[in-house]
Amino acid sequence: MTTLFVAAGGVLGVLARWGIYRLTFHTDALIWSTVGINIAGSFLLGLLAAENWFGQDAREALGVGFLGGFTTFSTFSVQVVLDVDAGEPGRALAYLVASVAGGVLAAAAGYALGRRLA
Repeated sequence: MTTLFVAAGGVLGVLARWGIYRLTFHTDALIWSTVGINIAGSFLLGLLAAENWFGQDAREALGVGFLGGFTTFSTFSVQVVLDVDAGEPGRALAYLVASVAGGVLAAAAGYALGRRLA
């Protein structure tokens, strides 16, 4: 049953993000709506991770499903916080740098490959 809850949450998260995208498409607000989505998702996942507010099924549906579909940036942000909280600031910094630099480098590589294939 958990799988269905996560799937339903994921669909709702993706649709929420798509709806915001549709409202801001071809406007200067697009980049800022993405920033807002990422910040809101990070806040909500942090809130969800702080305590056992709900049962396991609901937590997975909201965290992995909805917020995972809404933004994957939230998972990244909360992992950095959890590592620092666990007394592993070096690991948190390495994860942060590897994720950001790796993501940008991978995006650049994919973009470059796509341009060559076009």
